[in-house]
Amino acid sequence: MAISSAIPTSFKQELLVGTHNFTATSGNSFKLALYTSSATLGATTTAFTTTGQASGTNYTSGGATLTSVTPTTSGTTALVDFADLVFGTATITARGAMIYNDTQSDKAVAVIDFGGDKTSTAGNFTIVFPAANATAAIIRLA
Repeated sequence: MAISSAIPTSFKQELLVGTHNFTATSGNSFKLALYTSSATLGATTTAFTTTGQASGTNYTSGGATLTSVTPTTSGTTALVDFADLVFGTATITARGAMIYNDTQSDKAVAVIDFGGDKTSTAGNFTIVFPAANATAAIIRLA
């Protein structure tokens, strides 16, 4: 079992046929779900799954909705940014996460490996998204 950071191959193809709408005000709803080290996620992941999903206090299956979905550009790179996500007063351990399109049949958008287990005990479990630029944004097309 392993989590490998990747933009799933299915997502790349779905972009070309217009499946995903990242428009900030009228686009699709995107969510982030947390996973344990028992999950198998990566480039071949096609959709949200409960297999290997984390569980704990103040974490709901399926995760939480991402806000401030902001598509933009940086130089010749297109990217999307999200507001940081906080699971408040959570007791949870997660090895990684999946961003998925809740509006479009839970299709996978990105898989993130935290590089090790991350834990909160009755505290905030916070996902901090990287800078919205050509070299760091979580989702970028160069």
